[in-house]
Amino acid sequence: MGSPDRPRDLLPQLKLDELLDELQSRIDAVRGTRDRVHSLLGAVLAVGRDLNLEQALRSIVEAAATLVDAEYAALGVIGPDGRTLSAFHTVGVSDAQIAEIGPFPEGHGILGELIRHPEPLRLEKISQHPASYGFPARHPPMNSFLGVPIRVRDQVFGNLYLTEKRGGVEFDEEDESVLSTLAFAAGVAIDNARLYEDSRLRERWLRANADITHSLMSGSDRAVALNLIAERAREISGSALAAVAMPLAGSGLLNVEIAVGVDAEAHRGLVLPLDRTLMGLAFSAAAPVASDDVTRDKRVSPDPPRFQGLGPAVAIPIGTGDDGSRGVVLLCRETGRPVYSGKETEMLRGFAAQAAIAMELAERRQDAQRIAVLQDRDRIARDLHDLAIQRLFATGMTLQSAGRFIEHPEASERVLRAVDDLDETIKIIRSAIFGLRARETTAAEGLRARAVQVAGEAAEVLGFAPSLRMEGLLDTDVPREFADHVVAVLSEALTNVARHAHAGRADVVLTTDGREVRLKVSDNGVGIAAGGRRSGLRNMAERAEQLGGLLEISGPASGGTVLEWHVPLPPVR
Repeated sequence: MGSPDRPRDLLPQLKLDELLDELQSRIDAVRGTRDRVHSLLGAVLAVGRDLNLEQALRSIVEAAATLVDAEYAALGVIGPDGRTLSAFHTVGVSDAQIAEIGPFPEGHGILGELIRHPEPLRLEKISQHPASYGFPARHPPMNSFLGVPIRVRDQVFGNLYLTEKRGGVEFDEEDESVLSTLAFAAGVAIDNARLYEDSRLRERWLRANADITHSLMSGSDRAVALNLIAERAREISGSALAAVAMPLAGSGLLNVEIAVGVDAEAHRGLVLPLDRTLMGLAFSAAAPVASDDVTRDKRVSPDPPRFQGLGPAVAIPIGTGDDGSRGVVLLCRETGRPVYSGKETEMLRGFAAQAAIAMELAERRQDAQRIAVLQDRDRIARDLHDLAIQRLFATGMTLQSAGRFIEHPEASERVLRAVDDLDETIKIIRSAIFGLRARETTAAEGLRARAVQVAGEAAEVLGFAPSLRMEGLLDTDVPREFADHVVAVLSEALTNVARHAHAGRADVVLTTDGREVRLKVSDNGVGIAAGGRRSGLRNMAERAEQLGGLLEISGPASGGTVLEWHVPLPPVR
């Protein structure tokens, strides 16, 4: 019998072992592929569940790192300019490391290569690529690299960047295929999240319009509605400042009636020209006007300073564009925040157009109510004239006729006195009829318009236009006789600046809180000379004293003169 371990007996055994090992490896490969496909499907489902865009982006970058077993992963969102990254989401780098490294990359080097050429890119060593120029200080070492673009419909939304495959091996074709599949699913998920966010945003704008319409149609004051427009626009657009300006009748100027948010006091009450301001340009063109940085925009006058700490801005006309503008909404974000996108501007424009329609409807309703009141007044006046006065007149005539037949002197005197009383009553009723039929004071006769006119006329003698800011219900709370004094004092003050101050700037602030009207005129001139003529100042002081108020003159350390004239207003009855 032969030996059991002869070479010819071992050969079949070795071949069988090799076949079994190969079979096992193939089974392992199939199992690995199956597991990876399952992982990919799970990642796709997980990514697709998120309707919040920020959370969806976080899920995408985390799934990418897990699927290709990468130590570091990032998702860069391409900005509106199509050349740089506007947002960066990372995995594998702690917040402390990010703080040490410095600002997120903007899309240069290898990252910019994917932006310029949106195709999958796989590298054994990042440093070997011509576009690579190293990492910033304290950046973790990275060698292997895999990047794929994320497309949303026909547009490249951003890129996935994976580095340092665990185990020190390179990314392979299968990794690239898996990551490309995830990127495709990510594009769908991002598109869904953006559509969802757009729908939620439009819903918020619609609710805001409904609130404004309800406020106006329920009879709220216009100032309340304008404040609501500013507040809602600032809140929904994520702005730091919102202001609403309305045109001053017949002046070609805008008055900032409402301002909310950062440094709102610097804007509230300003009177703005139609040029050198974003609000004026938007009002004139009846179209949105945007600025990437309002503090450096040459179209915006730097005086008075009012945009510190603010950057992107957009002015939206309140109106449909077909019938001009009723006013303007200005929105500003803080420096470093994103500019207002075209989509945001369109939504803001739709919001402002709906607000204008609501204002138009409210005004039509008020006009209808006013007409009804006037018609009722005409009826009352007609009835008083045709019925009451005629009856009183007839009664007086009867008493006069009867008086000739009364012989008793005291009785005759009483009848004549009654006739005189009837005549006085007729005069009173006729005065009431005249009051019922009198026209309301027009807007052009209001204190606001008169102050704007005085400031405009003073510009010719000053050599520059004075800055004018007005706050409060000047046309409503300040009686006509008080308004006359205010206009006279303002004219005298600006005339004095032109004649004596040699100033290059003058600022006028006119305010009322319903209890007091206050006028402040300041300039950067030479001040009031000692021993100079003070007849103009004496006249202004006498006007203030006549109304129970006060005139105060001061000279700030910085130079110039500050005149403050304030008088109490009579209580409303």
